[in-house]
Amino acid sequence: MSAGISVNLADPVPPYEQIRQQLSSLILVGTLQPGSRLPTVRSLAADLGIAAGTVARAYKELEQSGLIETRRRNGTLVVGPPAVPHGTVWADAAVMAAVDGLIQTARDAGVSDGTLLDLLRGRLASKLDP
Repeated sequence: MSAGISVNLADPVPPYEQIRQQLSSLILVGTLQPGSRLPTVRSLAADLGIAAGTVARAYKELEQSGLIETRRRNGTLVVGPPAVPHGTVWADAAVMAAVDGLIQTARDAGVSDGTLLDLLRGRLASKLDP
């Protein structure tokens, strides 16, 4: 599981937030299904080479947002995306296919994941301006 999660200590985004964002994304796109067990705080911290408190903070924020639940004996489990109004979907198949196509196009062109994210953030920010 930790192979899909990484922390860039040179990134200005705090490590706990990087973990929270990555796990949240994996849950929202369905890669991590409800009932999936997450690694223990200590295990994930050791795998990432960071303090356990950093992972604990990410897990706490995910739990507060309703995406995961920690049970003493059963560990930390994915609950799933929060309930949405009837008929609303997080991302339909066409959107997911477009995202997958964008990722593949960027990788074929040699664009790094970090650069792709920066490009997306920049374009999204420019679309917010009238």
